[in-house]
Amino acid sequence: MTKVDQILQWWGPDAGPAVSAEIDLRPGGRYSVVFRLVDGSEHNPRGVYQEVVPNEKLAFTWEWLNRPDWESLVTILLRPIDIGSELTLTQEKLPNDDAIKSHHAGWAGWMAEPQHYLEEE
Repeated sequence: MTKVDQILQWWGPDAGPAVSAEIDLRPGGRYSVVFRLVDGSEHNPRGVYQEVVPNEKLAFTWEWLNRPDWESLVTILLRPIDIGSELTLTQEKLPNDDAIKSHHAGWAGWMAEPQHYLEEE
C-alpha cells in the first residue's frame, strides 16, 4: 500500500486489475486506488494516512465515495519472524454486519494477491 507500481500489479480482492493508484505517503497524505473486479465493476477506496512507520505500521482511513457511512480505519502492522514477516490487518469502525462481511471478503482476497505477485517475480 506504499508503491504505485506494485499496487498496479497486485491490488484487489480478486483476479481483476488495479486500474490506477495515487499515493502521498506521509501522515495527512491521501491515497486513492481504482480496481476492477472480474465481474467488471470498478471500485475506488481512498483515504488519508494517519500513521506511517516504515517496515512496522501503516494506518489510514478507508473511504468509499458512494458509501460515506462506511468510513473506517485500517491498520497494518508488520513484525519480523524467523521465516519473514507477519502481517496483521485490522479494520475498525465499520457500521454494520453487511460492511463487515463485505470488507472481510475483500481483505481475504487482497491478502492472497501479494503471494501471486511474489511467485511471478
